[in-house]
Amino acid sequence: MTLKSKFKTFYKNLRISLSANENPLFMAYYRHFYKPKSGSLSAFLSAYSKSKKDNFTVIQIGANDGITNDPIHKFIKRDRWKGVLLEPQPAVYHQFLKKIYRKNKGLHPICAAIGKEDGQQKLFKIGFSEMRWATGLASFSKEKIEELFENGIVKKNCEKFGIKIPSEPSERIGFELVDVISPKMLMKKYAIDKIDLLQIDAEGFDLEVISIFDIPNSKPGAIIFEKVSYSPEELSKCYQMLNEQGYWLKEIGRDTLAMLNPSPEFEPFFQKSI
Repeated sequence: MTLKSKFKTFYKNLRISLSANENPLFMAYYRHFYKPKSGSLSAFLSAYSKSKKDNFTVIQIGANDGITNDPIHKFIKRDRWKGVLLEPQPAVYHQFLKKIYRKNKGLHPICAAIGKEDGQQKLFKIGFSEMRWATGLASFSKEKIEELFENGIVKKNCEKFGIKIPSEPSERIGFELVDVISPKMLMKKYAIDKIDLLQIDAEGFDLEVISIFDIPNSKPGAIIFEKVSYSPEELSKCYQMLNEQGYWLKEIGRDTLAMLNPSPEFEPFFQKSI
């Protein structure tokens, strides 16, 4: 492991410890001093969270370690969100996610993926690393993992952290059977009667998650999902469905933000909407 990767690991473990133990200085920073950049996704999330006055329910699909590159972690902690955070990889769930939110009552991290039906499914992943960059690329599509090798994403990360890609192809991609829970069972089991935010980071499975949640009936107040894995045609079809259901849309970096019939307070976020 390089010096740089050792420092990153140290810094990540420090942040996880501060968050899990709800260190007073850590909490005070987000409650009293943190100010997101105007017009950013964080600015929207901060204002939206405050508008709910301690009554915010989230369902997060693909929570991973709960903190690294996680857009909602700070607001969960600051404003005491409730809901369910799903991460299907057992090692990541037990080592990080479960620990980070152990003091958050009403918030349920679970080791599962979302699916149309309850059961189990193969989750494909980088077969030779358990670092955050690698676990964050896990996908239900083996083809998506193969593309990451072909387009150089895996090579770039391996070079960054001093990791050698195995010469044997069979060692490059692994899989494990993970538990799958349907939205119907999820809502029933955790007594969720409304979704303020459906947060999705599912590595090429985001639009499928939106379909699985049957948006015309579940009507989340807001949806955030990654758009980078999809063709213009696929996105256009999803956007049209959301527009027809009353959602206003805005693309922010790699993500798309959708909000259901925004009040005047939130309309400025969508001035350059889709």
